[in-house]
Amino acid sequence: MIFIRPLLQRSPIILAAVLAILLPRALHAEARLVIEADSGKVLEAENATVPWYPASVTKLMTAYVTLQAVKDGKLTLDTLLTVSPTAASQSPAKMGLRPGTQLTVDNALKMMLVKSANDMAVVLAEGVGGSIDGFSVMMNDTAKKLGMTQTSYVNPNGLPADGQITSARDLAILARSIIKNLPEYEYFVHIPSIRYGKRITQNFNRLIGRYPGADGFKTGFICASGYNLVASATRDGRRLIAVVLGASSGTMRAVRAAQLLDRGFANNGLTWLRPSLGTVDQLVPIDASPPNLRDEVCGGKHHKQSDEDDAVVASTAGNSASSATGDGNNAMFLASGLQAPLPKPSEWLAASPAPSEPIVVYTGPTRSGASLIAAVAADAAHQDTPKRGKRSRVAAKKPDGAAEPKSAEIKPADTATAKPKPAVVHHANAKPDAAAKPATPAATDPSAVKPAKPKAAAKPKTTAPKTSGETKPAG
Repeated sequence: MIFIRPLLQRSPIILAAVLAILLPRALHAEARLVIEADSGKVLEAENATVPWYPASVTKLMTAYVTLQAVKDGKLTLDTLLTVSPTAASQSPAKMGLRPGTQLTVDNALKMMLVKSANDMAVVLAEGVGGSIDGFSVMMNDTAKKLGMTQTSYVNPNGLPADGQITSARDLAILARSIIKNLPEYEYFVHIPSIRYGKRITQNFNRLIGRYPGADGFKTGFICASGYNLVASATRDGRRLIAVVLGASSGTMRAVRAAQLLDRGFANNGLTWLRPSLGTVDQLVPIDASPPNLRDEVCGGKHHKQSDEDDAVVASTAGNSASSATGDGNNAMFLASGLQAPLPKPSEWLAASPAPSEPIVVYTGPTRSGASLIAAVAADAAHQDTPKRGKRSRVAAKKPDGAAEPKSAEIKPADTATAKPKPAVVHHANAKPDAAAKPATPAATDPSAVKPAKPKAAAKPKTTAPKTSGETKPAG
């Protein structure tokens, strides 16, 4: 270094070349943070106070504000909310419910947090705050009260918008606040999967059901932010919160979070050699603009998607995770207090999640027993109903790559096949003999929900079957 310094001082060209090599790494580095949930003690931090685009981890604040309103008695989990044209017009990923459809706060929260449904976030925002703008004010007021000094919200779902900013520090504060202030509702952030009609959606937090002790929180992705993840896990009564922002893929964000948690739980005897980082609220914010990773993450041959497309990489997670943690483990071995090399996460990432019964979600009021079975059958029958008209223009657009995967679309069933059998539903609220008792035709036969019209096809003027007052999504 003694010989390089004079050379750099004399040669601006060499200096520029060195900066060209080093700066991209600094500008496109990920933000990482791991803290203790109880004490808020920072165990590891890198770019933790660099401003960042939150993407769908915004929905954690939407859930917090909604559940705080429930706790304060302003509404209940059984309160019915209505899907507005504004909610229905949100870009994918979404549930795709028609304007006028009603569902409970409980079901909207589950759909939003597990499927990352943008339309459900707006349904909750309008139901609690009256409008997107009104709810955004509530979100910002809450962020201020919690000490999230680097955060501002413009919408409830995290779709790209000027002024929608946060940081790893602030997200860790929010996750810790959910644990501390809303423990009775915390189960919403670690539901393994949901079932809506015939469709089952796994939680896109890949750690849940795979990583030992994983128990929360939420994923997020837009091209500008890269792949984000707020995760938590508990071992031996000790809970940690990890935040990863700007990862290059859905697999990589899970790998990074697992590495942070592994090192945090290791807590070996050499940790005293590292300087104390204080608590999460003591981290000093950086005054800067958030990095825009659009070209790096979504440029070139990348065909970017929403969080939901991350589910298709499970079969290749082994190779991706293995290559991602190969050389990196050697560097982390030296940087983490000479601890033993960490196990590669390729095996648990590639494996199927631990078996669990999907949580049933449905439209309409709160139901149980036979009426729940009927509601689920009706939703399943509606999924078989052909949609009229063309796709909405909003759905055709792909803002920041938030395109809904084909597997999540509601497709019409093959009209040549027999009518589908109702699915057997298991629900915590169902009576033991409810499933065994024969249901009425209206509860089980989809044709009873949508009466067949044999002569409709013979009429030359008929252009499309009517679908129970279905309307086109707002454009």
